[in-house]
Amino acid sequence: MMISQEAIRTKFGDDYTADERTFIMGIDERFTSHFAKRFTGRCVLETCSGAGFTTISLARTAARVTTVEIHGPTREKAIQNVHRAGLSERVSFVSGDIMNPETIETLPMIDAVFMDPDWAVTGPEHMYRFLGSNTQPPADALLDKMLSITQNVAMVLPPFIDTREFEGLPPHERERLFLGDSHELFCLYFGDLAQTIGTTDFRVKETSALP
Repeated sequence: MMISQEAIRTKFGDDYTADERTFIMGIDERFTSHFAKRFTGRCVLETCSGAGFTTISLARTAARVTTVEIHGPTREKAIQNVHRAGLSERVSFVSGDIMNPETIETLPMIDAVFMDPDWAVTGPEHMYRFLGSNTQPPADALLDKMLSITQNVAMVLPPFIDTREFEGLPPHERERLFLGDSHELFCLYFGDLAQTIGTTDFRVKETSALP
């Protein structure tokens, strides 16, 4: 399926590079701009760069973004898109597995983390889970590892997860993000990134972003 540049502009804000997978998995710019406000002035670690759409929003507010991506071709798309946005000097790209201690050892000092694990896993036995998830990397293990680095973390998750799976986590804000009336995402905020403890909602007006 070809993705039109009009659809890319509508969803991400410019004529960025996207294929079918990165278009579907990329988060709408109205959401990423909303997330990014909480990272203003911070040195941010982003896990799972994807094609760089969230990276761009973070780089517009953060003091510095270090973004880690394991998949080479996807990372190259992110580099191209960040360059197109004129933000290359504010972003460092790291090739590696964020769950690997050797990758973490190479990272500069950071004071906040944004996590968007890849949950594009399908099949007849697939279930959207937080605990024991089959996201890449596993969402629960990733959260534990990043909380050992800093308490200031945010994690995006799909809307289908049973919120009872969040019980037992450290105090956090559980934000539900809506496009029109459609619940599109959760974002969990911990530490100083949380503006309140409990459930909050963020809504944007629905517009078409069809290929």
